[in-house]
Amino acid sequence: MSSSASEPGDGTKFEPLKDHKWPSELADMLPGFAGRLNVYRTMAHHPALLRAWADLREHIVNGSALAQDDLEIVILRTGHRLGSHYEWSQHIDRARRRGLSDARILSVRGPLGDMTGKDAVICKAVDELFAEHRIKEETLTSLVNSFGKLAVFDLMATVGFYSTLGFILNSFETPLDEDIRARLEARPLETARSVKT
Repeated sequence: MSSSASEPGDGTKFEPLKDHKWPSELADMLPGFAGRLNVYRTMAHHPALLRAWADLREHIVNGSALAQDDLEIVILRTGHRLGSHYEWSQHIDRARRRGLSDARILSVRGPLGDMTGKDAVICKAVDELFAEHRIKEETLTSLVNSFGKLAVFDLMATVGFYSTLGFILNSFETPLDEDIRARLEARPLETARSVKT
């Protein structure tokens, strides 16, 4: 393990940190979520940020007022809007594990009219946050009626959280984790276009 974080002049390489370069001040995080995914191994170049990130991640991933399938729709649409191959691919894998059909996953990168009602409401809200940096009144009303007030805050926080991760992933060209790559190669999403929801 390394005892120092990145310093000015270290260059512009931000590859996921291997175990032997993992910051000693984050030793307790290596066996958990941070050591399992390349995005967090990349964020580990800034140990204080990764440490601060952990509580928000716990809420977004495990404590959201959004149901798990709806949360994945938010994340997938965010990854799609950011053009983040890593986020999109990683969340195909996680969405499948959370019970989403391939057809539903595929619909998230398409037009709103091709989605189910609640997915269209979620994706419209994500699109408005990207395009206008706010959710319009009509969409906000639909969100509150469908998911509740707390879920509106969690949707916004999720878009912000995964946008930050997307900026990191896209800027540093973080490679997809090998286990996820292998699962997607074994079962590509593109072969599932005829699957019904």
